[in-house]
Amino acid sequence: MATFDQSDDLTGAQFVDVNLSGARFVRSRLSGAVMRGVDVDGADVDAPWLPDGRFLVNGVDVVPFVEAELDRRFPGRGQRRAADPDGLRQAWAALQAAWGRTLERVAGMPPGTVDVSVDGEWSFAQTLRHLVMATDTWLGKAVLGLEQPYHPFGLANAEAEDDGLDMSIFAGAAPTYDEVLAVRAERVAMVGDLLATVTPEELAAERRNPWAPAYPETVLSCLHTILEEEWEHHRFAVRDLDAIAAGQTAPAGA
Repeated sequence: MATFDQSDDLTGAQFVDVNLSGARFVRSRLSGAVMRGVDVDGADVDAPWLPDGRFLVNGVDVVPFVEAELDRRFPGRGQRRAADPDGLRQAWAALQAAWGRTLERVAGMPPGTVDVSVDGEWSFAQTLRHLVMATDTWLGKAVLGLEQPYHPFGLANAEAEDDGLDMSIFAGAAPTYDEVLAVRAERVAMVGDLLATVTPEELAAERRNPWAPAYPETVLSCLHTILEEEWEHHRFAVRDLDAIAAGQTAPAGA
């Protein structure tokens, strides 16, 4: 099976009468891709940035339909772009209620479930660790301006390393699930504490983008990023838990 990576520039490439059945595109840029007369039966597309653009299927922009369906499936998701303190507090409460239900679900699943990787994606425990890192980035570093905001139990992705994050911060970290839950709870409380007293004026204050310091963000936009990260990774987690529950992937030793 042929493999292409970032060293291969396929910009503008044409694929004619090519069989791409079962092909995987991971962290790949397909913006502006044109597909004509294609068989897409069973195709599975996951694009977290879909709301920011258009996705045409047979000439129809399906983004509004996808967003509406996700908001229906995940009550409270539609509040993630609230723009005032009260709205943000309600959005955070709805989000944590959703996570609470999911944590209860996981607690009732077979031992080892939290460490299962479905189709090469992060396990449930790893997802929570990544959200620790995301909160440390957008709250600790960006909003609060902490010099070293990162907890060693956090989990960063490859893009963060490309953006200059010192990955040695997380080296050697192998926390238990209970330890992950504890530090995750601390980060959730940090966001809640900020939202409890934040004012419209503070939301409008400028901060440095943690990945691109030359480009300013507002406190509000940083909080929106946290909400987006939380809801997207909650969706991923629920998707994978459904797969595990359906027997598509079993916990180790099961």
